[in-house]
Amino acid sequence: MFEAYWHLFQNAFRGYANYVYHEVFNPDWNNYFYWLIGISLVVYAMELAFPWRKNQPRIREDFWLDFFYMFFNFFLFGLVGYAAISNVAVRAFNDFLAWAFGIQNLVAINVATAPHWAQLLILFVLRDFIQWNVHRLLHRVPWLWKFHKVHHSVRQMGFAAHLRFHFMETIVYRTIEYVPLAMIGFGIQDFILVHLFTLGIGHLNHANIYLPLGPLKYIFNNPQMHIWHHSKEMPEGSYGVNYGLTLSLWDYLFNTAWIPKDGRDIKLGFPGVDEYPHGFFAQMRRPFRREP
Repeated sequence: MFEAYWHLFQNAFRGYANYVYHEVFNPDWNNYFYWLIGISLVVYAMELAFPWRKNQPRIREDFWLDFFYMFFNFFLFGLVGYAAISNVAVRAFNDFLAWAFGIQNLVAINVATAPHWAQLLILFVLRDFIQWNVHRLLHRVPWLWKFHKVHHSVRQMGFAAHLRFHFMETIVYRTIEYVPLAMIGFGIQDFILVHLFTLGIGHLNHANIYLPLGPLKYIFNNPQMHIWHHSKEMPEGSYGVNYGLTLSLWDYLFNTAWIPKDGRDIKLGFPGVDEYPHGFFAQMRRPFRREP
């Protein structure tokens, strides 16, 4: 059994390394690496041309740190071992279900027979709802909040802040997503169209731009709503507000939406953010440090 897991780990590691190599050196329309660069350049151009916070520097605080986070979290972290470890974990979990309960297949509702557009819509809505709930947990559970603080250490908002987060968040999100998505026939991998759409919305939510959506603001997250999620001051007794990643719908449905006024110039972060480390490795280590 151990040998089978080891071979799975090795094959997954080599496979992901080959995937990253192909992404970098063989650009095409299904190439996520260059879509990430392209979407980032478009949103950054919007920031430069139409800045919402006029006094914020064009190269804002921690811009290059966040730029590194973009590629670390979506490529380097997987290359270091996440893809391989997750494959082993999924195999071990499925083996446990088969041994303990006789479950050979997690699929309870197979969406594979639905039209492709319906599969994408179901994946998008269900995944976003799961992520909304996980995001709430990151704020409410003290040990998870330690990791999520990395994302909230941003003091000047810009598109690249979208992907500043601790690698443990990837593990938490993917672990909780796996079972419900697997039960309706989705694998651990994402459809690229859903992934790119959520990437674009996430970049816009963190960008230094004004984006009036009219009635659509009750469906989609936006910069004027998300800025309050990063506000240094929260409503009394609140763990957080505006948890939506792509859809704002869940916050309005479950009464966690909060936009008290124009948030253009509010202070961002959390109490003590000015003393929080700014270096990548220091931020990676910080959640593991024992609090005084």
